[in-house]
Amino acid sequence: MAEDKHFKTEQGNAGETHQIATGDTPAMTTNFGVPISDNENSLKAGARGPTLLEDFVLREKIFHFDHERIPERIVHARGSAAHGYFECTDPIPELSRASLFAKKGKKTPVFTRFSTVAGGAGSVDTPRDVRGFAVKFYTDEGNWDLVGNNIPVFFIQDAIKFPDLIHSVKMEADRAYPQAASAHDTFWDFISLMPETFHTLMWAMSDRGIPRSLRMIEGFGVHTFKLVNKKGQESFCKFHWRPRLGTQSFVWDESAKTQGADNDFHRRDLWEAIDRGDFPEWDFAVQVFDSELADSLPYDVLDATKIIPEEVVPLRVIGRMVLDRNPDNFFAETEQAAFLPSNVVPGIDFTDDPLLQGRLFSYLDTQKSRLGTTNFHQIPINAPKCPFANMQRDGLMQTHVPKGRANYEPNSLDQAGEDPGPRPVSTGFRTAEQPVEGEKLRIRAERFGDFYSQPRMYWNSLTENEQAHVASAITFELSKVSLDHIRDRMLAHLQVIHPDLGKRVAIGIGMDLPKPAKPFKAPVDLAPSGALSIQKNWQKTLQGRQVAILFAEGSSKADIDALKKAVEAAKGTVFTIAPKVGGIPLDRGMMKADGQLAGSPSVLFDAVALVLTEDAAATLAKDSAAIGFVSDAFAHLKAIGATDGAKALLDRAGVEADDGVTDLAGLPEAAKLRYWDREPKVRDLA
Repeated sequence: MAEDKHFKTEQGNAGETHQIATGDTPAMTTNFGVPISDNENSLKAGARGPTLLEDFVLREKIFHFDHERIPERIVHARGSAAHGYFECTDPIPELSRASLFAKKGKKTPVFTRFSTVAGGAGSVDTPRDVRGFAVKFYTDEGNWDLVGNNIPVFFIQDAIKFPDLIHSVKMEADRAYPQAASAHDTFWDFISLMPETFHTLMWAMSDRGIPRSLRMIEGFGVHTFKLVNKKGQESFCKFHWRPRLGTQSFVWDESAKTQGADNDFHRRDLWEAIDRGDFPEWDFAVQVFDSELADSLPYDVLDATKIIPEEVVPLRVIGRMVLDRNPDNFFAETEQAAFLPSNVVPGIDFTDDPLLQGRLFSYLDTQKSRLGTTNFHQIPINAPKCPFANMQRDGLMQTHVPKGRANYEPNSLDQAGEDPGPRPVSTGFRTAEQPVEGEKLRIRAERFGDFYSQPRMYWNSLTENEQAHVASAITFELSKVSLDHIRDRMLAHLQVIHPDLGKRVAIGIGMDLPKPAKPFKAPVDLAPSGALSIQKNWQKTLQGRQVAILFAEGSSKADIDALKKAVEAAKGTVFTIAPKVGGIPLDRGMMKADGQLAGSPSVLFDAVALVLTEDAAATLAKDSAAIGFVSDAFAHLKAIGATDGAKALLDRAGVEADDGVTDLAGLPEAAKLRYWDREPKVRDLA
């Protein structure tokens, strides 16, 4: 393998990159000076076994990382949340003893937090990034926290690499920029040396990385979990959230402009939708499979960088989530909410996924650092809504006042007439039994070593337009990388994912194609999965969408009222815009606008209408805000409805006739779509 004067590069058992010090390169050590031999793998009981508590290297590394920032979250700092409920619609007692899945119609309170990953708490809502999707279920058997993302895979296979991943994507250490962005040297340097990251990279560089609304993102548990029924029988399971409004994204230029138009776009959108009674809903589905199917797959189900396509294991919808109440106080609830993957209830259990195993330790540790006390579970937003009791006592900010002397167990204080305190119950949580491999190793299972087949499958599952978006996103990001050798190395990998992808990015950044990278395991061509495409599964609806109506002096009030009525009948909402908000004379009476033109750009809406007279359109055709309002709507592939009088503004904005440009009567139907065929007219894509 490649060597330089500082280290030699080797591949591990599953093809992961190991850089071993040579010459005068200092040894990597623990904080107490113990040399480290492997910085890529946690210590496990066998290649596919559970992570061991004795791994002091892992615990020190994660412990230190968890405490690097106070009090802001290290990752997922920028978040928005809401209260609601989960309702079981298809009970699964044959699969799980979990009480929230036991009876049709049973409702469980939830608190759900959405977040970006890379940026700080004060960063913008709409960068290209993975979105956190964390749900706290307040069940009658304790809290269950399903802490996932809007992408079903993650960048790394082993938790020991999480600090490295986040350090690479955060602001560069010497200059403290860029904020909330992956388009810089250190991220792509790390990515290009870690092929296991490529599957998640493809998702993040796709339209999934720039969602239009938090109400329109999917959610995934990412890991393989276990379901356990009352007989102790277990099944493997993956968890999915599917938005009933459908999945929808920005186009990149729209996302970038939204950052300037409204830093709080996603937060505002979620709050206002709930505030007006337009409650977002998600179907909750499970993929359930047994060990026989798991063993038959060409990849390992314990590998968090892999999915199981729906065509292999179909989804079964077993419930729905409705978010119907905004927080009463952002800090007390959204900011202090502490989600722990280790919070599970009887009937749900963990697998030996090495990323999940590390998270079980890390989240509990980081919440103590962030919230300042081991008693963070007593904060109302974190406290269970069922009775809870144990022998744990004291600690900073203790709010409970236990009575009596029983703070240990076993005890016999009841024989003296005293309260002996709580005891374990036979119906409590029991870990599913499984044989454990015997050797203690820092190693990965060899089946983790296919880094290219699923990224290729994802590419092949997209429409041509979506593929162009992925290639263009990678081209943009690599154009921000200043080091040639990183770009060159990344191009070598992209060719292995798909030759066309590598070629398009190379042309886009103006570099010659290097030789393709040599995979640890040769990729195989997996069948495409249509479920992975946003455009193939577009939900043709106006529900949850907003149409902006631009009007001016002399506009027809009847036209405005008719369009508003039609949009609302289709379950959409209307936002009116005018050059002034205080009141504009129409053909009949006066009308106030919801927003002023210069402060209400079209990036904030899903479709636009121009209800204008010829004179008003001619005036607005000289106004840069009006021109940008219309030209951006056209460039962002949105439907545009217009009166005949609006022609001068349409022409000045460069709008060309297509299926998405219509009269006012056709707009409510046209506004249900984006017009991807228009894109070659308005921008060059890779």
